[in-house]
Amino acid sequence: MAEPFGLGPDPARRAPTAPLAWVAAAYVLLTIGIVLLLNLPAMRDYVGEDNDDVMRLVQVRDLLAGQGWFDLTQYRLGPDGGTLMHWSRLVDLPIMLLIRLFAQFLPMQQAEAVALAVWPLLLVAPLMIAMAVAGRRIGTAVTVHVALMLTAVFVITSNRFLPGAIDHHNLQLVLVAVIAAALLDPRRAGPSYAVAGLACAAALAIGAETTPLIAVVCAIVAVLWGLYGPVFAAAARAFSLALLLGLSLLFVATVPPQHYAVVTCDSLSIGYYAILAVGTGLLFAASFLPRALGLTPRFAVLAGIGLLVAGAAIFVAPQCLQNPLNELDPLLHTLWLNGVIEARSFFAQLAEEPATIGVFYAVGFFAIAVCVFRVVDGDRLVQHGILLALLFVSFLVALVQVRGGIFANLLAIPPLALLISELRGKANDQPEHLGAGLLFALTAFLSVPSVWGLGGVMVAEGTAGVSSRLKDIFATQPAVEAKPACETPDAFAALAREPATLVVAPSDYGAEILRFTHHRALTGPYHRNQAGMLTEIHIGLATPEEAPAFLRGVKAGILAFCPDEGQTQRIAETKPDGLYATLGRGVVPAYLVPITVKGETSLQIYRVVLP
Repeated sequence: MAEPFGLGPDPARRAPTAPLAWVAAAYVLLTIGIVLLLNLPAMRDYVGEDNDDVMRLVQVRDLLAGQGWFDLTQYRLGPDGGTLMHWSRLVDLPIMLLIRLFAQFLPMQQAEAVALAVWPLLLVAPLMIAMAVAGRRIGTAVTVHVALMLTAVFVITSNRFLPGAIDHHNLQLVLVAVIAAALLDPRRAGPSYAVAGLACAAALAIGAETTPLIAVVCAIVAVLWGLYGPVFAAAARAFSLALLLGLSLLFVATVPPQHYAVVTCDSLSIGYYAILAVGTGLLFAASFLPRALGLTPRFAVLAGIGLLVAGAAIFVAPQCLQNPLNELDPLLHTLWLNGVIEARSFFAQLAEEPATIGVFYAVGFFAIAVCVFRVVDGDRLVQHGILLALLFVSFLVALVQVRGGIFANLLAIPPLALLISELRGKANDQPEHLGAGLLFALTAFLSVPSVWGLGGVMVAEGTAGVSSRLKDIFATQPAVEAKPACETPDAFAALAREPATLVVAPSDYGAEILRFTHHRALTGPYHRNQAGMLTEIHIGLATPEEAPAFLRGVKAGILAFCPDEGQTQRIAETKPDGLYATLGRGVVPAYLVPITVKGETSLQIYRVVLP
């Protein structure tokens, strides 16, 4: 007998005739080859361009040098005492092991370079396998191929899987793909939901930005148990137990014992652990309730569990019910955070760069519309309902911060791959029907975020804008600049020649200073470095007569000034008589002694000499 709400598998949908592993392997190798071909010729550094990539390398180097596993303090970042980072050692570990492996037969710098190239490329395989599994579970052999092609384009056109991209976002994307593929299992097998639970635990331990999505995953599993009761009990049990045990293990493995009772909202802590322990423990217990328990009593039980989870959240970690960045000083919001692209809201991005809005939102919105239509139509109701919930929360997060758009773009692949494969079938069945072929082609194009990006540029800037961006993408040589940049090897070499001290510089330069020199950096673009960032901003805002008090307070030995750096310009515009505005006009106070830089750079380096 058919199961209620269409939960059961559809025997009419067959798996690909070729083994899934071989199909995925072919796409993985092709994708990696294209990534290397497009990026290696133009690479000038083996570390990714994101500050997080550089800081991750610094953190891994410290671990290699003997810093403790539980000690996440970056002692060279910020004022005296350093900055306690919130990044997980779970990402440091594989990168460190790769460096040690390659260091057995390569010099250390080359070992670093190879390890940093290999790590993001290794993650391409599990990402594509997960998307292939999701495609198979929701569609046909053709759906698998379309899903793999869309994933390949996703990898090639994003910056998360490029050589040198070692921040934690690529691993989180892999875990989200695994979660989606596991939940789409039409057999609702216990092992699939156990995998989903373990992936949720790992995602939360690696970074708190996936917390809203994990919360929705837990709600999905709970609602499915409410709908199907004993039919779904084994899957609910497997998920909740795997999540609870996995999170317990990772809590002990990554949280310092002295911080067990400390609630933090940007990393795994007792706050998130307690909330999830209450929810998963109660769901696990509920899965053993009598099989005869009806639909209404089951949802009454879930309502009670929900109230207890909400109570635990309010009691244990009420501060985590908001965006952690809300606690930043207003000055940092104005002069730092508002200039961080990935932290912009939908409306801020629309105002600043309307041409790019489609890259972050269009494909996710398209996939949400497709899922809504499928759910209303009753087509693979549960699977599309699951995808709709995952897409919707990712889209909501993206409205607050555009960084969430990449998760929506990834989760859009399974439902759009199914739609494209079905339209392809109709186009092949009706070759004389031109509209069917055009609809298939149009849907395929509109399922690629970069197509929306190029379309937005075309609308906003015309063909000249598109041509300019294509030249940037395929250029093998860096564009000729009117004057040298501030962040150059010559600039950091000049800094490295100076005796070790604390360097006052823009926050975006902090990670590079830690990487290339033996100095301490006052600032880095991290919300836990709030004291350092505020001090650097106050130094720039202070008049030349007031600034020495701040410089003396942090025992600064060097000030690095870049007139073209974005935050520096905002500080100078805010306070026209401040130190940065004064330096921008070429007026240098007597307590700043210029340091000669041999080579090309626009960075002005001064030795701080105070009485």
